[in-house]
Amino acid sequence: MRLIGNNTRVVTSVDAIPDQQVEVRLLLEIGRGDRRSFEVLYQRFSGILFTAALRILNDKAEAEDVIQEVFFQIWEKAAVYTPLRGKPLSWALTLTRNKAIDRLRAIQRRGRLNDEVEREADGQVQVEPRDSTHEVDSLQTGKIIRNAVMQLSREQREAIEMAFFSGLTQNQIATQLRQPLGTVKARIRRGMLRLRNLVEAKL
Repeated sequence: MRLIGNNTRVVTSVDAIPDQQVEVRLLLEIGRGDRRSFEVLYQRFSGILFTAALRILNDKAEAEDVIQEVFFQIWEKAAVYTPLRGKPLSWALTLTRNKAIDRLRAIQRRGRLNDEVEREADGQVQVEPRDSTHEVDSLQTGKIIRNAVMQLSREQREAIEMAFFSGLTQNQIATQLRQPLGTVKARIRRGMLRLRNLVEAKL
């Protein structure tokens, strides 16, 4: 700050401006494409938003991914932000909670789908136990899996990718593909069984 006369002071330091005003100004500047303002907002919000995401997901890596998505969303939506949406931090926390909950639901859906496929596959495919000395390393395994996926039919590959990588439910997949739910379930089940057989044949 600078002094005028003996007693009158004019505040010019950003630190003396209420946080909400600073944050609103930062969002307005981000909306105009100001990367420096984006960096400042990231420094102010990232710790709080990460903590909020971690409480929901209980997984550091997943929470970090969510925060990246949230700040990308802030960059994209800053131009349409208005104080009517709430305080900037409250708005950002809402975005974070929504993203984290969506991520948690997707993880849970993938887990349930995998369990379902495993239950059905266990009755038809027996896996021989392997000694650790015969296990291929993770890179080789990844290559085997990718090659196996490419050997599936287009319909099976499409359904499996939508379920496991996009986190869609079987109902959502059926809607997007405009196929009966039973057809989608069959594609996923048969695709997973074939994928499992292909991978095991190479291990």
